[in-house]
Parts: sequence; C-alpha cells; structure tokens
Amino acid sequence: MSDVIFEPKARNSWHSHPGGQILIATAGKGYYQEKGKPIQVLNPGDVVAIPADVVHWHGANSDSGFTHIAINTKVHLGATQWYAPVTEEEYNHK
Repeated sequence: MSDVIFEPKARNSWHSHPGGQILIATAGKGYYQEKGKPIQVLNPGDVVAIPADVVHWHGANSDSGFTHIAINTKVHLGATQWYAPVTEEEYNHK
C-alpha cells in the first residue's frame, strides 16, 4: 500500500499490474484512464478497482494536486509492468 501524491499535471506512465490494483482518492482532483477508454475524473472518496493486467495510468488534473492510496493486490503474481509515458494529447483528452 502506498500514499501517492501528484503535483498538478503530474501523472505516471501507462502500466499494468498482474494482480490488479485498488485506488482510493483522498485529496484534490485526479484522472484515471484505461487504454482505449475515456478518462475518469477522480475526487476524494472515489474508489477504482483495476482488474489484473489492465493497462492504465493515473495522475492529477492540470490545476490541482491529487493524492490517492494505491493498493496492489495479489503481488505474488509479479511486479508492475511499465509502458510508454502518457502523451500530452492523451492527457488533454484528445
């Protein structure tokens, strides 16, 4: 379990978790996106259950920091798989 803090506009790269992940938004305004799907806005109290091996990213929106708790589930199935950075076009919903 990790408490993750993003500055405005900060985000991680596309990635997946072999055992899945749970995000619990705790402060600010953030984004979550699965590959091929629209961006979801996250506010404090929102929970996202990410299935195993789903490629996704998460981070802060452009004018607010964002904090969430990240819980990697079934970690015995392997480490996070990292892919390409999220482009400006992807981040800006284009």
